[in-house]
This record gives sequence, structure tokens and C-alpha cells, in this order.
Amino acid sequence: MLADMAAQRALTGPRRLASVFLGGGTPSLMDPAAVAAVIDRAKTLWAPTGGLGGEIEVTLEANPTDAEAGRFAALADAGVNRLSMGVQALDDASLRMLGRNHTAAEAMRAVGVARAAFARLSVDLIYARPGQTEMDWADELNRALDLGFEHVSPYQLTIEGGTAFGRAAARGTLVTPGEEASAGLYETTQAVLETAGFDAYEVSNHARGAAARSAHNLHVWRGGDYVGVGPGAHGRLTLDGARTATAAHRGIADYVAGVDDGTPWAERTTLSPAEADEERVLLGLRTVEGVSGQVLERLGLDDRVEGLVQDGFLARRGGRVVATARARPVLDGVTRALLA
Repeated sequence: MLADMAAQRALTGPRRLASVFLGGGTPSLMDPAAVAAVIDRAKTLWAPTGGLGGEIEVTLEANPTDAEAGRFAALADAGVNRLSMGVQALDDASLRMLGRNHTAAEAMRAVGVARAAFARLSVDLIYARPGQTEMDWADELNRALDLGFEHVSPYQLTIEGGTAFGRAAARGTLVTPGEEASAGLYETTQAVLETAGFDAYEVSNHARGAAARSAHNLHVWRGGDYVGVGPGAHGRLTLDGARTATAAHRGIADYVAGVDDGTPWAERTTLSPAEADEERVLLGLRTVEGVSGQVLERLGLDDRVEGLVQDGFLARRGGRVVATARARPVLDGVTRALLA
């Protein structure tokens, strides 16, 4: 990974480092010394931008198991200053159904350890689970908020074909809430979090004030450049004035061999200006900031935008186009109508 970063630094040239995000898989099982080496190398190769307190945001994803919680203090010493915890649910039956390897009691203990180690905590939760009611979900969400998280990422359970869940749903042994019930659970999510002082700054991300928002995620949604490091990692870089998509080899042996050969990427694709703009639309409409009207104008979408404005799905605000509250529950459909 250190060699991978050095190879990519040779391509990017000097840039300012805004954030580091250790995610995908289970990075909290890395040796804290390895985590420190990755963070330090990133800061050496790309000078940090600084920011509040002279620090950049360094996030690490973790599962709330007792084993991982035992590493939290060392990970904080390694330079991690924001922890994203994959709690997912606060009852054991749901955790077993989701295939998680922790219990609700473990999650509560891990949160206590995390609070002592990190000033910034985020939690991932999954709703629209089998048999879940709006009252159940509101109670569970409030219990999670009582644990002191500044950031909440609530995701609706999605069943994909070809997965264990998909096969169970096809057999009828897994029955999730229908469309109307899922919409009700979505509205419950918004109501509970808004009452607790959280703003939905992105479709599936809520923060208690602007300072609690994820700087790293915002950078990605705004179309910024980021280096993807590690097996299967994706990146977006501006190289020779063109937006370039990178994807690393997925297999670990292939990745290591590629790095040794100076070619860590399995794919390196130059996006056309239109492709880059379409990506900005897809990402930007997920946020409260929306997307620049100039991007939509370059794509020749003014008529479609106007139609969606008239229908109440989009709004124009200060030169930008944003998705309305009506659009957020059906945002995939809105973006299809805009870009198809």
C-alpha cells in the first residue's frame, strides 16, 4: 500500500491532502502500526491542508466487536480521529439475520470504549428489516442517538439478486417490508433525526451540525479527486486535465504483483467531459448542496430540469439545482428521468 501511494504520487504531482478514509472490509483489524504507517505516508506524499486544529479528518470503519474495541485506543494513537461504527442494529435477532458477528451488548460496550478514544463518532444502521414497524425503528434509532453519535448513516435494507438474501427472498423465507411500509420507515427516519437536531446533508447521511459532516464523503460527492489504495480500490484523479477513473486489481496476489510492476490498477479510464459531468450530477443530487446549473447546462438538460422543477422534484437555488424533499425517497427515479 505504501508503494502504491508512492506510484500514484508520481502521477498526481504535489497535491493538498484533505482527508484519509480507511474503509471497505475490516480495516480496524489492521495492526495499529500499519495504520499509522499508511496515514504518515499519505501526509508525507501529499501535504495536509490543515484545517481546524491543524488536523485533517482521518476516518476508520470498525465493527463493534470486543476484539476490535480492544484496538481503539491504539488506532487513535496511530492518527485516526473519526470512527465509523457498523452497528447496523441494536437487537440480537436482527444482527443474526443480517449475518453480523457481534451482539447488541458487544455493540454497547464498544461504543463506550470508542467514546473514550475518539471525539468524533459515526454509526451505520440498517432499517426496513423483516417485521420492523415504524414504532420499533423510532425506538431503536433513539436508543442509538442516546449513545452520543454526532453522525448517523441509516441505510434501507436492499435485496440484491444472486446474494444469500436474494435467494432467501426468492424462496419466500425472507420477507421485507413492502414499498409503502418502507416509505413509512424512511419518513420515520427523517422525523426522528430532525427532532434530535440532525440535518440530512446527503440522502443516507445525517449530521448534528455542519462540523459533524464527513469532510471525506463531501469531497467525493462534490467531485473532488481521491486516490484509491488497496485491492479493489477505486479512485478519481484529474490527470493531464482529464477526469480519470482508476480501479485496482481485486485479488490480493494480483494487486501485490501490480504494485511491484508499477501498475497497481487493473483499470485506468479517461472519462469524457460528458461522463464526468454525469457523474457530478449523480453524486451532487444526493446532497443538500445539489449540482451546479452550469453542469446541467453543459449536458443540455435544461428542459428536463425545468420539467422536474415544475413537478416538484428539483429546485433552483443560487445557481445550483437541488433535489427536493419530495425527490429524496425516489431519487434513483429522478436521476433516471434526468439522465436517461
